This record gives sequence, structure tokens and C-alpha cells, in this order.
Amino acid sequence: MEDKVVYKSKSKKSTKVILPQDNDLALLTHYHSTNEPIYGNALDVVEQFTHLVEEPNLDNLYRAIQQKLFGNTSVPFPGPKEGKELFTFIDLFAGIGGFRMALQNLGGRCVFTSEWDKYSKQTYFANYGEYPFGDITKDSTKQYIPQEFDVICGGFPCQPFSIAGVSKKISLGRLHGFADEKQGNLFFHIADIIEKHRPKAFFLENVKNLVSHDKKQTFKVIKETLEELGYSFDHKVIDGKHFVPQHRERTLMVGFDKRVYGDNVKFDFSQVELPEEKQQLKTILQENVESKFTLSDKLWNYLQEYAKKHKEKGNGFGFGLANPDGISRTISARYYKDGAEILIAQEGKNPRRLTPHEAGALQGYPIYPINTYDETKSLVIPVSDNQAYRQFGNSVVMPLIQAVGNQILQRLKSE
Repeated sequence: MEDKVVYKSKSKKSTKVILPQDNDLALLTHYHSTNEPIYGNALDVVEQFTHLVEEPNLDNLYRAIQQKLFGNTSVPFPGPKEGKELFTFIDLFAGIGGFRMALQNLGGRCVFTSEWDKYSKQTYFANYGEYPFGDITKDSTKQYIPQEFDVICGGFPCQPFSIAGVSKKISLGRLHGFADEKQGNLFFHIADIIEKHRPKAFFLENVKNLVSHDKKQTFKVIKETLEELGYSFDHKVIDGKHFVPQHRERTLMVGFDKRVYGDNVKFDFSQVELPEEKQQLKTILQENVESKFTLSDKLWNYLQEYAKKHKEKGNGFGFGLANPDGISRTISARYYKDGAEILIAQEGKNPRRLTPHEAGALQGYPIYPINTYDETKSLVIPVSDNQAYRQFGNSVVMPLIQAVGNQILQRLKSE
């Protein structure tokens, strides 16, 4: 067990500890874990917060912040040490680190990460020991990206391109796709970073509907933009059901710098190994689940009436009772609202939602004791149930990302 950090205190009275703000936290934690010179300003942060610890230095301040936020100083998923990595990458739109965990499992070392949601930042920090930088559209964030790294990765926000997202925006009279200035143009910030830093490869993820949105014009712009930068472009829609008991189709995009690998470089998605064994939902379901996850009579009656009404109209909308021997529907970020898309039948009582731990396992994260017996290597969930559902619903299927990442790694090794 690691020693506790001793906080400096001039009195015996309980005082509120003021921690560094977001950008300082990002600087401090990135410098601590990567030792990249670009984060050298973290030493100034140490000078500002010498009041927090008896022996002020980078390590002590780092551990003091971890201890204050999470009650411990252990990180379940640290990356390889500098010089021990097989490749480096940056993690954009990082969420809770699906790309990070997958690529770290392959020997990758993350040298920069960005995420705007404050609750996702907490989960990310608790699991990887780094607090993400914020809004990647701002130059004040981009300035901290190291000049050199091998792979840029991320699942850029999909609301402008998803079937549900587009339908909602149209009904509200809002713009969508690249016309959605708030979210739709985030792709171009990825392109800007690729143009400036010239990583060897990019690895991007988005919803299935990306390839058909706006009569395929959106996808055409993405493809042509990356090709004009001198990169190959290959894509495939893959269902996460090969890796987890969930139907979740996503568009995966991979490309390589032609200046490094030549004009004929391609990524062969057929080489990605997809497990043949059929997944079963019951493998991630827990026993003796708390009663709070069981639907109330009011909500259960509402969902049944809602489904009945749409069935009479010939629509397929409604709740989904999942088959434990099969796979579930796609879990969404709004799962916390009613859990309707994936409900688990219970004998003698109303159906229940998945627990947050089950939702995490449904995306392929290691969750003790569901799919890992190592409690020290289990994803930490430091946020509320509602925030956890949002985070898992927005996440990638981690083992699918790892399978594709493994083939990217083979190409990187061939340089």
C-alpha cells in the first residue's frame, strides 16, 4: 500500500483544500506521466500549490490531488513508461478512454488527451492517472499537443451524423452535418492537427450512419479531406457484437501517411480478427442486483402503453426485453432516463435496468468480478449512476478498437 500524502496545515481546524483548476490539472498530470517537455509549465503549477503538501514536489502534489479526489493514489491502467512503448498516440474526444485502454493494451503510450465533459474527465483521471485537456477547438488546448506522435485517434462526436441525431435536429429546425457549426465541424480540427503534426496514422470512429448521411456527401468530404492531406483512407462498418453481447454497428476509419508508407499503402479490414464464438448477454449479468435498478410500476406501465400505442400504428418503437442467451440492442447515452432499450426480465417483479457495472462490461471494459478476476485492474466508476450510463452509452466497444488497433500496429512495425 502506498504512503498517504501529508497535507500541510497551520491549524487543527478542518479547511477546504483548493486544488488546481482544469488546465493546471491537465498540465500537472500529463507532465507527471509523460515527461514530455511541452508540459514543462507544470513545474510552475507545483510552485503555486506548495501549500498543499509538506514536501512540495511534482510527485507529492500529484499524489495529493489523486488522494483528495479519489481517496487513493493507485492508477489501475497506467501506460508503458517512456522508452518502453511500441508506439505513441494522442486521444481526442477521449470520453472515458476506450481508445486509450485498447491502444495501451497493445503497448501504446498516450502523450496527449482531450475531453470537454467534466464527469468523463473524472473517470479518465481515476483510471489512467491523467486529467484530460479541454476543448480541442481552442488553440490554448492544441498548443500542448507534442509535435511528434505516431497515431491520432478518437471517436469524434456523432450527434450531427447519427440517424436519431439528424431526425431530432430536423424536427427542431436545426442544421446538421457540417452545417452544425457547434459539433459538425469538429472533424476539421482533427484534420488541422493531422496536417500540422503528420502522425504516421489516424484511427477514427463514428456511427454507422456517417457513411450515408446527406446522400453520402458528409463522408465524401471527410474522405477527400484526409486524402488531400496525403493519407490513405479505408473504412468499414463493424458490429461490436463479435466482441460483446451488444448490437452496435460503428464506422471505423484508418489511414496512413503516404510520405512514410508510399502511395499504395492500404489498410485491410479483412485482417481484423473477429471472434467466431457468439456472445451471450447472460455472461455479463450480475446476481443479487439492488432494487433501485428495478423499474417502478409507474414507469413500467408507461413503457408498456407506449409500446402498445406504437404497435397499433405499425411502428416498432418501444422497450426491449433482452434475451439473456442472445445480444442486446445498442445502449445509448440516454439509458439513464428509463433503460427502455435494454431491460432484463425478473421473475415475480418488474424488469430492471442494467447496473452501471454491467453497462461497462457490455462495452468490453474490464469490470470486477464480471469479466475480470483482478480487482486492481477493474475500471473505476467514480461518478453517479446517471453519469456512468451516459459515459458508457457514448463509449466505444473497447475490444473492437483493440482488434483494429492491433492491425494498425502491424503496419507501424513494418516501417
